Amino acid sequence: MVTDSASEPATRILVVEDDPTVSEVVARYLEREGFDVEVVVDGRIALERARDSLPDLILLDIMLPGMDGLEVCRRIREIAPIPIIMLTALGEESDRIVGLELGADDYVAKPFSPRELTARVKSVLRRARAPLVPVPLQSQNPLVMGELTVDMPAHEVRVRGERVTLTSREFDLLLWFVMHPRKVFTREELMQEVWGYSFGDKSTVTVHVRRLREKLELDPANPSWIKTIWSVGYRFDPANGAIAE
Repeated sequence: MVTDSASEPATRILVVEDDPTVSEVVARYLEREGFDVEVVVDGRIALERARDSLPDLILLDIMLPGMDGLEVCRRIREIAPIPIIMLTALGEESDRIVGLELGADDYVAKPFSPRELTARVKSVLRRARAPLVPVPLQSQNPLVMGELTVDMPAHEVRVRGERVTLTSREFDLLLWFVMHPRKVFTREELMQEVWGYSFGDKSTVTVHVRRLREKLELDPANPSWIKTIWSVGYRFDPANGAIAE
C-alpha cells in the first residue's frame, strides 16, 4: 500500500479499460500518487488477473470486449470483497445502479476529472482499511442484536448463526448503523460519514441499504433492522432483530 515505509509494497490497482486514452491518463495520475498500476483491456483477462493475484482495488469499465464489466464485477464478488469502482458513460444510470447492486463500492461517470477519480480511489481504499469507530471500541466483544452479530475486529457478520459476506462498503454502512442505534440519518449524512463524500449520487446509499436488507433481513420488503423513515432517511432498530424467527 501507499506508505512512508519503503519495506511495504505499493497498493496494487487493476485498471480495466479498453480506451487507451482513458487508461493512459488514469494510470499516469495513479502512478504519480505512488500506486502500482496494471492496465488490461479485456474483461476475461481482468478476471484471470484478479484470480491469479488479487489487487487492492479495481477500476472497472462497463463496456469491455470479452466480458462486460458488470459480469466481471459479479464474478469477482464471488472471489473476494475487494473494492471496485465502476467507470460508466454519462447517462448510463441503469448500468450504474446494476453495478452497485452487484457489489461495486462506487462509480465515476465519464468524462471525469483524473483528480476526482484519484480522490475517489483514495477514499475507497481508506474506508476499506480504516475503522469507522475508535480502536478501543473495536476491542469489544462481538455486538449481538437478536439474531444479528457484528464482530468488528474480525470484520465478520452473522445472521441466525450463518456468516454473511459483505463488501467493505456494506460492512462500513452496517457498522455505522450499529454504532448509532435508533438515530435517523439522511442519505446525505450517510454519504458524508460512510463514503467520505460531501457530494455524489445519493442513489448509491439507497442501493447499498437495499443490498444490506437482502443479505440480512428475513423479509427485505418489511425490514426488522434497517427502517426507512419516509421523507427523512434510515434508522437502525437493534431490538427488532430479537423477534426474527
